[in-house]
Amino acid sequence: MLGRRGFLKVTAVGAVAGVTGACSTRAGETPAVDRTGAPAVVVTMTPAEADVDLGGLAVRTWTYTGTVPATEIRLRKGALLDATVTNRLPQETTVHWHGLAIPNDMDGVPVLTQPAIAPGDTFRYRFTVPDAGTYYLHSHVGTQLDRGMYGPLIVEDPDDGSDYDDELVIVLDDWIDGTGTDPDAVFANLRRTGMKPMASGGPPLSPTLPLGEDGGDVTYPYFLVNGRTTRDPQRRDYRAGQRIRLRIVNAGADTAFRVGVPGVPLSITHTDGYPVVPQRADSVILGMGERADAVVTITGSVPVVAAPEGKDGFAMMSLRVDAKPAATDVPAFVASLRAGAPVNTSTLTPLPDVVLPQRNPDTTVDLKLAGPLAGYTWPINGALYDPPNGGIELARGQRVRLRYVNTSMMFHPMHLHGHTFQVQGPAGPGPRKDTVLVPPRETVTVDFDTDNPGRWIVHCHNDYHLNGGMATFVEYRG
Repeated sequence: MLGRRGFLKVTAVGAVAGVTGACSTRAGETPAVDRTGAPAVVVTMTPAEADVDLGGLAVRTWTYTGTVPATEIRLRKGALLDATVTNRLPQETTVHWHGLAIPNDMDGVPVLTQPAIAPGDTFRYRFTVPDAGTYYLHSHVGTQLDRGMYGPLIVEDPDDGSDYDDELVIVLDDWIDGTGTDPDAVFANLRRTGMKPMASGGPPLSPTLPLGEDGGDVTYPYFLVNGRTTRDPQRRDYRAGQRIRLRIVNAGADTAFRVGVPGVPLSITHTDGYPVVPQRADSVILGMGERADAVVTITGSVPVVAAPEGKDGFAMMSLRVDAKPAATDVPAFVASLRAGAPVNTSTLTPLPDVVLPQRNPDTTVDLKLAGPLAGYTWPINGALYDPPNGGIELARGQRVRLRYVNTSMMFHPMHLHGHTFQVQGPAGPGPRKDTVLVPPRETVTVDFDTDNPGRWIVHCHNDYHLNGGMATFVEYRG
C-alpha cells in the first residue's frame, strides 16, 4: 500500500504525478511544468459507454475512464493540471472541477463558460490548482452526474500528515442507471407526472432530523461506496493503531448521507477542502456536493457506513485489521445512525487563517428557493435557469452576502462555482465552504469576495432540482 508519505516522496524527486491508468504525455512532447518546477499532471479522459461491475451488479453506464468512479486524480497544491477530454458519448458533455476556484473558462458549465463538448470533439482543460483539499469532478450536462460521470480530485498539501498515517478516499453515490431505467427517463417521468404537494406539517427540524422528513425525489435501488454495492464492498487492510484520514465525497445526485464508523469516533478536520478546528463526532451528514475529512484510529476491523437520509438501504466498505471481517451488526448500526444527531459541517469552527478578513457586505443578494411547482420546476426568485439571461450583476472587489432563503419543504445543498464562501453563524464566522445545506423553511447566510471574474453558476446540487431550473448565476468583470 502506497501511503500518503510515500506519495509525497515520489513526487518530491521529480516523477510525473498523474492518474494511474489515465495519465500520459503526448508523443514527442516535453511535459508541461507547474509553478513549483515539477512536471504537470497530464490526464486523458474519454467519456464513453462502458460495462461496469459495481460489486456484484453489472451495468452498462457512462464513464470518464471506464470505471465508477473515474480514476482518481491526485496532485499537489500549485500544480498544473492538463486534462484532454475526448467525447465518445451519444450526448454532449463537460467536466466541472467541483470546489476549485479556477479561471472561468475552465469551469465546465455549458453556455456560461464553454460550449459543451459535442460527440467526437475534444476539449483541453488546463489550469493551476490553487488550494489543497478534497474535491471532485463531474459532468455539468443534463442528468449525467447521476450516471458514472464523476471522480475524486485530491490536492495534496505538503504540510499535512502529522496527525495521520495514511488516507482513504470514500466516494458516496446513489445508483439507478442500468437497472431497468436511467436518469434521463427518471427526470422525464418527474416532469410528466410531477410530485404531490409537500405537506407543511410533520415534525419540526431537530438535531436528529436536521433536514426534515423528505429525503429526496428519486427511489434508488442501490447505494455505493467507491463504486461498489453492499453485495461485494471494497476492503482495505490496515494495522491496528493506524490513524486514517478519510476523505469523504458525496457524489450522489439526490441523496444526503450520514456517515459513521461503529465504535470509532470521527475527528472532523476539514469541510469542502478547508481546515476546521477538529471536532469529535459519532457521525457527519453530507449533502450532495459536500465533502468532509475525518481522522479515525483503527484498532480492529470495522465498516465505514453511509446511511441515506430519508431513504431505505445503506452503503459501506470494510477497514480490516489482520484481514479479519468486521463483527458489526451493520443494520443495527444504520438504525443507530438514523436515530442519532449527526454533525452538519456548516456548524464547524474554521481555523483562524481561513477566516475572511472582517468587512461589512457591500451588497446583499437574497436567493428565494421554491418548488416543486407545476411540471416539476424549482425556481430561484420566481425564475427558472435560462442562461445567459437572468444573471446577477456584481462588481469586482466586493464583499457579497448571499442569503439562501428556502421556502420549500425540501432541503437544498446550494453550491457556488469559482469561489469559497464563509458561512455566517449566530456566533460569528463559520467554516469556509463551496456547498452548504439549506434545510426546509430555513435561511442560510454566506459571504464571499468577488475576486475571480466571470459568469459563475449558483445552483442546488440535487441534480434533478438543477435540471428543473434551480439555478442562477452571478457575473462581474476583471
